Amino acid sequence: MNKDLTKKLASGHSTCAGCGIPAIVRTVLGAIDRPVVVVNATGCLEVTTTIYPYTAWKVPYIHSAFENAGATVSGIETAYRVLMKRNFKTNRGKKIKFIVFGGDGGTYDIGLQSFSGAMERGHDFLYICYDNEGYMNTGGQRSGATPYGAETQTTPASEDDIGNDLERKDLMKIVAAHGVKYLAQANVAYLEDLKQKVKKAVAVEGPSFLVVLQPCTNEWKFASSDYVRYGRLATETNFWPLYEIENGNYKINHIPKEKKPVEEFLKGQGRFKHLFTKKNKKIIDYIKKRIEENWNKLLEKSQIS
Repeated sequence: MNKDLTKKLASGHSTCAGCGIPAIVRTVLGAIDRPVVVVNATGCLEVTTTIYPYTAWKVPYIHSAFENAGATVSGIETAYRVLMKRNFKTNRGKKIKFIVFGGDGGTYDIGLQSFSGAMERGHDFLYICYDNEGYMNTGGQRSGATPYGAETQTTPASEDDIGNDLERKDLMKIVAAHGVKYLAQANVAYLEDLKQKVKKAVAVEGPSFLVVLQPCTNEWKFASSDYVRYGRLATETNFWPLYEIENGNYKINHIPKEKKPVEEFLKGQGRFKHLFTKKNKKIIDYIKKRIEENWNKLLEKSQIS
């Protein structure tokens, strides 16, 4: 990994105290030993690193709207291929890798169409979704990544309402349906695992994909010093398994030695506090059931008994 990570993303950005997004970006860029061009969909990362007239980016960078990061990287990558055919020489002869960063709002929802098109056409790029499970940049509204039972600005909890009553999308399954050669689920609390997955993803010719859990201190409502703690609890409870799909083959990267109860992950987060009542015990029981079902399916796909 590049020791001087400030050469690619400088300090001085305005991400919230306790935000893991800079750790994700620096780990990603630090694991890549070739020139990169970054495309960034609107979201927390974009608004906190490009406050006019300043920028924290030390690599070629272009901001796209929520909905068109996939289209933007498609155009840039196609133009680059044309230049390569005309014997255009890159920096030190190394081939450029195109990297897209987008939040879950710009990936699961608003940007899914253009992202899908870019994957379908086979453009050579790595798409990284930092998933904080809601539209955090605009106040914490529900997204397609918001878990069942979570309270958000648009799914408030009350005596008659559990908060979000919809299941989150399985984005890994959606991306896998495009025949992508490499995709993986990672977690900001496991940076070494993320680094290894980036290296695999960058080595792929064509589209590759990583979705990285990024606990949001503001809208998950926990202390700003605890984002690594909640990231680890997400994986240790099987709420957020670490796994990869390489050429259609599933592999689990971390199996908890002693699986913790999901209550350990849910408690302490303000977005789930309404679930810890006698009335809502059935909601936690349902969440447990879904986690167990999904984990067993993953074990089966990974051929682990």
